[in-house]
Amino acid sequence: KKLSRVLTNLMAFERIYYKMTKKKFSQILGNKPLVITVALPVLACATMVVTHVTMAHFKFLQVVPYCYINMITYLICGVWYMLCDLLGNIALTVVDDFDQILKNISPANKIAEFRSLWMLLSRIIRDIGNAFGFTLTFLCLYLFLIITLTIYGLMSQIQAGLGIKDIGLAITGFFAGLMLLLISDEAHYASNCVKVQFQKKLLLVELNWMSDDAQQEINMFLRATEMNPTDMTLGGFFEVNRNLFKSLIATMVTYLVVLLQFQISIPEDGDEGDSTTKH
Repeated sequence: KKLSRVLTNLMAFERIYYKMTKKKFSQILGNKPLVITVALPVLACATMVVTHVTMAHFKFLQVVPYCYINMITYLICGVWYMLCDLLGNIALTVVDDFDQILKNISPANKIAEFRSLWMLLSRIIRDIGNAFGFTLTFLCLYLFLIITLTIYGLMSQIQAGLGIKDIGLAITGFFAGLMLLLISDEAHYASNCVKVQFQKKLLLVELNWMSDDAQQEINMFLRATEMNPTDMTLGGFFEVNRNLFKSLIATMVTYLVVLLQFQISIPEDGDEGDSTTKH
């Protein structure tokens, strides 16, 4: 329901944009949806097959449920990437049109129309975060757990020596980290395009040659960009941006240090037990 509201608002935004500029959004995403729809399921299945083939006790039927879980994970990340990339590209297109309005002597009502258009765009970016609230929260925690356990498993095998079975773990951890990075980076990209790019145009405009009404609309537009949040939040609980990725990495390092210290202490306890028995 929430995702359908996002798509409905995007269609309404496109209609309003067409009435204002007589232009359509064409080829914004290009062939990305087709590539993501085809490539991600294949990649998800391939990584699971490689992981299970490199294990000692490989059974083909065990791969099927893992392939399904992996495909769902990859596709959710792909949908998030497409929506954030779409919203960022739309914002950049509107910014270019707004820049042309500012360079020419345009009436104040044109600036007011772009302000209302921006208000709808900021609402869409908040709706995207609310639509993926619980799904993306669980996905981030799931990816965080996979990366942590994968790195711990690889580091614990360094002393014994890495083997073929560790190739699957390395591939799984790499793609999980890449997805977590894309989730954070694309949300930052969309928020930056919607807010910062518009603010740059508004702050650099020359107000001397504008009418009083146009200057007032510029000030109202700038105030609207400051008052209306454009951060991608998951249900209002936390923001999805590059800081999220950095905080998860810092937490992961803390957990890995604790786990490795615990693992190192286990053989020492065993040695003490053996020495006590001998005495």
